[in-house]
Amino acid sequence: RYFLVGSNPAETKYRVLKIDRTEPKDLVIIDDKHVYTQQEVRELLGRLDLGNRTKIGQKGSSGLSRAVSAFGVVGFVRFLEGYYIVLITKRRKMADIGGHAIYKIEDTNMIYIPNDSVRVTHPDEARYLRIFQNVDLSSNFYFSYSYDLSHSLQYNLTVLRMPLEILKTETTQTRQESFDIFEDEGLSTQGGSGVFGICSKPYEKYVWNGKLLEAVKNTVHRDWLLYIIHGFCGQSKLLIYGRPIYVTLIARRSSKFAGTRFLKRGANCEGDVANEVETEQILYDASVMSFSAGSYSSYVQVRGSVPLYWSQDISTMMPKPPITLDQADPFAHVAALHFDQMLQRFGSPIIILNLVKEREKRKHERILSEELVAAVTYLNQFLPPEHAIIYIPWDMAKYTKSKLCNVLDRLNVIAESVVKKTGFFVNRPDSYCSILRPDEKWNELGGCVVSTGRLQTGVLRTNCVDCLDRTNTAQFMVGKCALAYQLYSLGLIDKPNLQFDTDAVRLFEELYEDHGDTLSLQYGGSQLVHRVKTYRKIAPWTQHSKDIMQTLSRYYSNAFSDADRQDSINLFLGVFKPTEGKPHLWELPTDFYLHHKNTLSLSQTRRSYTYWWTTGVLKHLPLPFDEVTCAENRRKLTVKKFHKYEEEIDIHNEFFRPYELSSFDETFCLAMTNSTRDFMPKNVGIDPSPFTVRKPDETGKSVLGNKSNREETVLQRKTAASAPPPPSEEAVSSSSEDDSGTDKEDEGAVSQRSTPVKVTDTGDNTKITENVVQSTKDVYGVNLSDVPSEDDLSIYTRFVQLGQSQHKQDKSSQQFCSKHHLDRVIHLIPISSFSQDNIYEVQPPRADRKSTEIFHAHIQAGRGNMQPLGKDDFLMYREYIRNRYM
Repeated sequence: RYFLVGSNPAETKYRVLKIDRTEPKDLVIIDDKHVYTQQEVRELLGRLDLGNRTKIGQKGSSGLSRAVSAFGVVGFVRFLEGYYIVLITKRRKMADIGGHAIYKIEDTNMIYIPNDSVRVTHPDEARYLRIFQNVDLSSNFYFSYSYDLSHSLQYNLTVLRMPLEILKTETTQTRQESFDIFEDEGLSTQGGSGVFGICSKPYEKYVWNGKLLEAVKNTVHRDWLLYIIHGFCGQSKLLIYGRPIYVTLIARRSSKFAGTRFLKRGANCEGDVANEVETEQILYDASVMSFSAGSYSSYVQVRGSVPLYWSQDISTMMPKPPITLDQADPFAHVAALHFDQMLQRFGSPIIILNLVKEREKRKHERILSEELVAAVTYLNQFLPPEHAIIYIPWDMAKYTKSKLCNVLDRLNVIAESVVKKTGFFVNRPDSYCSILRPDEKWNELGGCVVSTGRLQTGVLRTNCVDCLDRTNTAQFMVGKCALAYQLYSLGLIDKPNLQFDTDAVRLFEELYEDHGDTLSLQYGGSQLVHRVKTYRKIAPWTQHSKDIMQTLSRYYSNAFSDADRQDSINLFLGVFKPTEGKPHLWELPTDFYLHHKNTLSLSQTRRSYTYWWTTGVLKHLPLPFDEVTCAENRRKLTVKKFHKYEEEIDIHNEFFRPYELSSFDETFCLAMTNSTRDFMPKNVGIDPSPFTVRKPDETGKSVLGNKSNREETVLQRKTAASAPPPPSEEAVSSSSEDDSGTDKEDEGAVSQRSTPVKVTDTGDNTKITENVVQSTKDVYGVNLSDVPSEDDLSIYTRFVQLGQSQHKQDKSSQQFCSKHHLDRVIHLIPISSFSQDNIYEVQPPRADRKSTEIFHAHIQAGRGNMQPLGKDDFLMYREYIRNRYM
């Protein structure tokens, strides 16, 4: 047998799975659903070890040996022999959302479950195993133990808050009347010690190991189920005068109709399109971590192939194979299914930004435009006008070639109109400063305003032919526009506008470039060919040779390696299941029948050509149907009651890990990309605001361009971290210890940047001092005039005389008390609430008795003399001990 022992991060609670190895082809897993303590697990494993030794009392041979240590179970898979278990053996933290860590899978391990004694071998098993392992789980697969990555932040924060209010009112009712899925673990509802935890079902479209977990989903406890997503995840820190703002980009790739560039085009019969990716940008103030007290904002947009039946024949070996429409669809059946999914998930309006070419000598891309226009026009006939699908065609390639117009300026106009229509999500009401200084653009903003903040209603769906280069630039421009609104809503900028060449936009652009490269590699086989700099026409001349290499790389990948990758994806996602006696995966001439279910069996229900949406969707628009409180959505939620001191819901313990030794060198928030360290110019005295426009040669990236500079920078950061802090930084206090440490580290890094680490001779030192001394214009932003005006001089002289007179009074009152000496001195009467107040001394107000007692108790505690504890203190401590150790 295999015993799988799982624990929480603090290793105080354990669960045990028993996996039977005597079955050659079936998976037998026993979960006792019991939560063990550390002591109980040790005793259990000790008994198993003793009971399985070959001879009783023999110490040499162990009855129980550790096979592998892992961070989670990806799932169980079977080809033609027995089952394998796929385990995550290495992980790397990639982002942090409100204290919830998001990890990237770095390495996995596949273990064959049945014993060698019962194994039934099959000649093709090894080939299937090789194809399955072609899907590299260490490249861009992400998971989180406590945050649902398959849903957007808006869904996680709003829907998961709604049932909470219902539950509070319904706890007094009977169990049958309130929640049939309510799990009450013997906790009393009286006393207010109960806290409700809500777990939602993941959104299956973006889960990549759903089929791998299907075999065990109904037999094991949900704590064992770890859902992974595929796509991209990146996070950077924007420091606004030391205030940490985390900018996160999460891209979720759809697992339906997934595949490579020329092999997956258009849509399948269920309305799932190829290369469908949901991109979400999340912005939050990292100085306050909790979801309830912090400030969080997000914006979602989607890319995906044109939702029609179309394909390209790659057997011709042409770089651009001709586009063919495979089936006539006069009633836009596939497009209807696709937009129905979008209305359910995002609400209205759905805005289509179509970037394909409109004018061509030979009709190529225009075929798709014409069909898409016809489909949207047909579907809009039956929708209410206020919820109609908005179609924006814009030939981006034509505008790029034109010398008269700027592509990004035109995209910026489109972006503004899109964000105004959809709005964005923010979990707090409008700040007081935006009411005091109202902005015209802010008042025109769409979306849905609720008591807790704003909701994004509707979504932008961008497409070109491949949905790679043009789409990424368009999405970046819309994201940049939304980022300005997000920063404004959190009270961080005074106008919802962001300029190019600022540290904030450079940081955001780099995130989007990485995002575009990653998605392009997954679908097209190469990195982006055209980037934001290409469309701004400021790309260096060396970029052209790189573009040619990427084009060749993409062509080679599409021609030779895409078919193998497509087979691997089909096997991994469970689209193809190996069966004895049926053709093997590599014997199939095409996978068309696997992805289009209607070719194998006709569906019993036919959808209406006019009422093409799901019932109930229209009633709640513009809100998305998935986020409204109704019986159908409530069935997707599991509600559990926790004790308020329970470790499972204590985000502080999860994030700060007080039971572990933390090293600053390994702390994620210090290692992540930082606007001050990586983007701000290194010369002293420049405005540190990340919203100041810099000259192209002033960027921090140019300093960190080559490898040697980068290594030196890391050395400087380490030196800065190990050096003792300056006296001014000793008494820094912050609401979050981790964040204050981060800022100190960053300030140290910046100050170290101006002085090299290695010991230099005097000549170098003089050069450094020359660079540091700057004009007043550079430091303060204004030129000081040579001579002050007469009025200013007279005011200043009068001020100095007042000070001297006061000083005379003090001295003379000490030396002479004669009245005639003080006659010539001006008398200054203090007008403060303090008893004695002048420019030399201030008498503080008196502290009351209770405050003095608290302060004295604090001093005594520092010396080891503790005050006797009260009744409340004893009760709280007893509760803590009982929850933690009993």
